[in-house]
Amino acid sequence: MTAIPVPPRFARQSLVEYVALILVLGLIFSSLAATAPAFDRLGHGIARLFAPSGLLTQMFPPDFSRIVPIGWKLLETLQMAVAGCALGLVLAVPFAILATDRLSPHPVIRTGARAIIALFRTVPDLVWAIIFIIIVGLGPAAGVMAIMVDKIGFAGRFFAEAMEETDPGPQDALRAIGASRLGIIASAVFPACLPSFTATSLFALEKSVRGSAALGLVGAGGIGVDLKVAFDLFNYDEALAIILMMLALVIAVEQGSGWIRRKLI
Repeated sequence: MTAIPVPPRFARQSLVEYVALILVLGLIFSSLAATAPAFDRLGHGIARLFAPSGLLTQMFPPDFSRIVPIGWKLLETLQMAVAGCALGLVLAVPFAILATDRLSPHPVIRTGARAIIALFRTVPDLVWAIIFIIIVGLGPAAGVMAIMVDKIGFAGRFFAEAMEETDPGPQDALRAIGASRLGIIASAVFPACLPSFTATSLFALEKSVRGSAALGLVGAGGIGVDLKVAFDLFNYDEALAIILMMLALVIAVEQGSGWIRRKLI
């Protein structure tokens, strides 16, 4: 009885792949050595947190005496996130269509759309917030526009990838009978991409709620302004109350989006 050869657990790698693996590992270890905190300094810092006059000691118990104005600021933060995310998702759709190989009218337009999506995704939302503060001034309007641009870059990429992965058969069939580009998109592309679009949109909303709280640190409205003021005035107990209320808002949005995702997908 002949023995059946056992297949190799790992495929044989080429010399180039071994060199690339060594370079990646070298980059990881050199990055850890150059940027990771020293263990002794980390230990002393953690000890200072729990000291009688440390930060955590001053934070407890949290001060909820300003729960009403903080609640209104949280509502403003949620409104910023919803408005910016909605605008960004709507505008991400045409950018994603123009960035898709089979749907873009010209390679130059496709390249330009991908470059714009990459730019919007690369620049941090805090930088966009500063730019829009210069344009429209302090307040939630700058935060909404920053979230909008960030979501165009975030959702535009995933929308384009979802449309790239759709089955080309129905699109070719509609194209063969003379359907227009918009007709193909509405009848074959969007129905196939709807589950992916829904998941991406809900993740974008969760990301917007988390990010909108930080935009107030630069003056773009929302609860971040109150959090910054609390830390500047050393009101650490009030800062903890704000952080806990932000945590409750984020958890509520994540639970709600998860419930919607289970119902729709």
